[in-house]
Amino acid sequence: MDASFLPAALAAHAPVLGVVVPLFMAAVLVAVPNGRFAWGVVLASTVFALFIAFELVAQTRLSGVVSYQLGGWAPPHGIEFRIDELNSVIVLLIGAMGVLSAIFALPSVADEISPGKRGLFYAAFLVCFSGLNGVALTGDAFNLFVFLEISSLGTYALVAMGHQNDRQALTASFNYLVMGTIGATFFVIGVGFLYMATGTLNMADIARIVVDMPGNRVVEIAFAFILVGVGLKAALFPLHLWLPSAYSFAPNFVTVFLATTATKVAFYVIIRFMFDVFDPQSAFVMMSLTWVVTPLAIAGMILASAQAIFQTDARRLLAYSSVAQVGYMMLGLGMGTAIGVSAGVLHLLNHALMKGALFMALGAFAYSYGVRRISDFRGLGQALPGVAAAFTIGALSLIGVPFTVGFVSKFYLVQAALANGWWWAVAAIVFSSVLAVFYVYRILVVMWVHPAPEGRERIRPVPLMILVPLWILVAANIYFGVHADFMVDLANAAAQAAINAEAGS
Repeated sequence: MDASFLPAALAAHAPVLGVVVPLFMAAVLVAVPNGRFAWGVVLASTVFALFIAFELVAQTRLSGVVSYQLGGWAPPHGIEFRIDELNSVIVLLIGAMGVLSAIFALPSVADEISPGKRGLFYAAFLVCFSGLNGVALTGDAFNLFVFLEISSLGTYALVAMGHQNDRQALTASFNYLVMGTIGATFFVIGVGFLYMATGTLNMADIARIVVDMPGNRVVEIAFAFILVGVGLKAALFPLHLWLPSAYSFAPNFVTVFLATTATKVAFYVIIRFMFDVFDPQSAFVMMSLTWVVTPLAIAGMILASAQAIFQTDARRLLAYSSVAQVGYMMLGLGMGTAIGVSAGVLHLLNHALMKGALFMALGAFAYSYGVRRISDFRGLGQALPGVAAAFTIGALSLIGVPFTVGFVSKFYLVQAALANGWWWAVAAIVFSSVLAVFYVYRILVVMWVHPAPEGRERIRPVPLMILVPLWILVAANIYFGVHADFMVDLANAAAQAAINAEAGS
């Protein structure tokens, strides 16, 4: 990790290139909206962003914090991109899932999006991708709001494009827009209060000033607004109402990418503000973690899992499962300890692997047989054994079966809870996992045990462009479940970066 992945000229501007290049290529696709060309541009852009992410991981491992000053204006007056081991890991996740999703996209998008709209569809994806990278990399609070809205604008368009298969996608996109706008409004109001209290928008500078303002009511109000705003973007229960429909009716490619990145980036923002901007040792923040974040996390883990049991649409079932998994991440954060934050970040990474595999498998079923409802999965274990096996492994990981990444996440969350003396949190983790057994069982028993209906014919075979990224994620679920050290080290380094940032402020 101590060697540069890029030529020196590129490495020097790596922080900004991961944002600028995809955004520029989105403009190119608007001017040249050819579907096949657009897919090639998307693949090249995401691969480039992944190399940028590796470069940033290497730089932060070598020097700790990387500061990039836009336009040569020094912070706090100028806009700064500030990268440490926390957000470099998030950018790595966005890049990796962007590449795998782009490979998956070629046959999936061709199946779901009409030829005349594919160029603009891919352009919207690059806008979303660029915005997520910007959210993760920026060190300026208002700039973060801007990138959050850039990513959201792309996402609203992507979800709405699912109307070619189901017109409910338009309603889902509109609901997402309304809820997302409310969340963004809360966030920017919070940023405004912070600026009023500190006179700066640079997050490192805010942290330096806020630490000397204990009990300041304006700062506390800012914290509350930001927590609600970003909590809505992260689908923290009960602010999750936009997510089930958005995941259910968006094109399969969009669901795969959003499920593995969007809520994860929002969760990163919450960590960044709680540990880098605000003082987690202050009474107000500690009370918020203990009496707001933690109870909502527990409620989400249990109630969203219970809701998943009663769903008839497979993608909607996994969407409610995602709300429950956000609860696991928030539970780790709510503990307010280094081991708790580390467990939350670890689950963030591992959940991306398991949900990416599950939604890709559902995309393969939809591509080959045009099925979405759980009752229509009868006999698919025999008809598509490779895809069904991949889905099964992802489902076992979601439950937390040993030798999968899901088990590793829950093991470290249980350890963190016991270290805090929170036996009731351990009980909630176990109970939520038992509920996951029930909703996963519903799909697996239909898939493997029930016979296929008479007269059902395969529409087309599943292409390698879907199978390859699917099995890469499945292999990662097993490999990092057995050899967990790499993911644990990434999560520990990310959590320690957050703790150190707070201590250094």
